[in-house]
Amino acid sequence: MSTDDPSPVNPNPRHIAIIMDGNGRWAQKRFMPRAVGHQAGVKTVRKIVESCANNNIEVLTLFAFSSENWRRPESEVSLLMALFMATLQREIDKLHRNNIRLRFIGDRSAFPEKLQTKMAEGEAQTEHNTALTLVIAANYGGHWDMCQAFQHIAAKITAGELTEQDITEELINQHLSTANLPEPDLFIRTGGEERVSNFMLWQLAYAEMYFTPTLWPDFDQNSLAEAITSFKGRQRRFGHTGEQVLSQSVTP
Repeated sequence: MSTDDPSPVNPNPRHIAIIMDGNGRWAQKRFMPRAVGHQAGVKTVRKIVESCANNNIEVLTLFAFSSENWRRPESEVSLLMALFMATLQREIDKLHRNNIRLRFIGDRSAFPEKLQTKMAEGEAQTEHNTALTLVIAANYGGHWDMCQAFQHIAAKITAGELTEQDITEELINQHLSTANLPEPDLFIRTGGEERVSNFMLWQLAYAEMYFTPTLWPDFDQNSLAEAITSFKGRQRRFGHTGEQVLSQSVTP
């Protein structure tokens, strides 16, 4: 870009959403069981949460378990559930001490009762924390999210609380599982795949996409900094022209 056309400089993204892909392949490359890759991935989560908190990111959403992941071998699903439970038991107090709020999105009804209880306890314990909000998408799918929002809206119309004319984008936003959160500014997928895989389909409408071949266990603070630097250098137009963006601040 020439000096006559200055490069945009965005502030840090308010909300980063990440598909943490590549745990199994990371382990297989090392001739280890896939379980080792998932355990290594948990260590990366800690590093990225800490880095986001230190960089004043408001919201970090991690796609931990999709509604499609139930199709994996039963042994791997069982291991993921056990790892999920153990991680929550170990990390909730630490998140609370660091003023980090924990929130879950997704259909948690399919999880074991003990895990559902621990999720609810973690949300309640950290509810009033004011630093980073860590959102864990568990048994989550973008299609599910929109369906449950539309079902709730339809029920209110049937009850006479709303009319069809009341349906707006903002109303739908209020009934999604991410209600009261800013939409993602930056979407990151590790592991080399370049698709959103039914993740936050409504919310990612204006997100900047960042795909990296780095497998999730190898994605570190420097990797995150590179993604944020890429985001900062992009011109976010939201339907405007480049000239409008350079002359004024625009938002979706």
